[in-house]
Amino acid sequence: MEIEIFNLLIAVAGAIYFMLPAYVANLSGLAFGGGTPVDGGKECKDGRRLIGNGVTWKGLINGTILGTIVGGVLGIIGTFYGDLSVLTGGIIDLPVYGSITGGLILGFLMAFGALLGDLVGSFIKRRIGLQSGEPAPIMDQLDFVVGALILSLLVVKISWEFFIIVAVLTLILHLGSNMIAYLLGIKDVWY
Repeated sequence: MEIEIFNLLIAVAGAIYFMLPAYVANLSGLAFGGGTPVDGGKECKDGRRLIGNGVTWKGLINGTILGTIVGGVLGIIGTFYGDLSVLTGGIIDLPVYGSITGGLILGFLMAFGALLGDLVGSFIKRRIGLQSGEPAPIMDQLDFVVGALILSLLVVKISWEFFIIVAVLTLILHLGSNMIAYLLGIKDVWY
């Protein structure tokens, strides 16, 4: 029983490690965004904005750069301590972040993919009549994850089990961090 719990904790830590470029890109796109929206204020044939003001060129560029840098840092760590497979003792069998170049490539794909996923999520929200900032449970938490994992498939093979671990973990982290922000008075709502 103790070994199973330990393995689960290693899997969770490894999943967070793997997803760091996407998590950082998603957060920094929001934190360092603003300015001109990607859709340029254009509307779709349905009379609604294509994407909305929440996805900006500044956020897309800054988020992609910062996520790529995080991937490079993970690659540097990997050159000294081993890739993700080595760091997790084989619990997560993904030989990624073992070199600076590999880290930069995967970091870029995951960072850009995360922001692209968020952009697609915003497009879908506009089509179903939701305005910027209106909640779309599950989609709001996972659109960036799906985008990051889809683009990462260009260089790494991800199992369905790993995808599920990342999705569930992201939901827990997202809801937990929002609840903390709500309790601290940073956010008006907890979801």
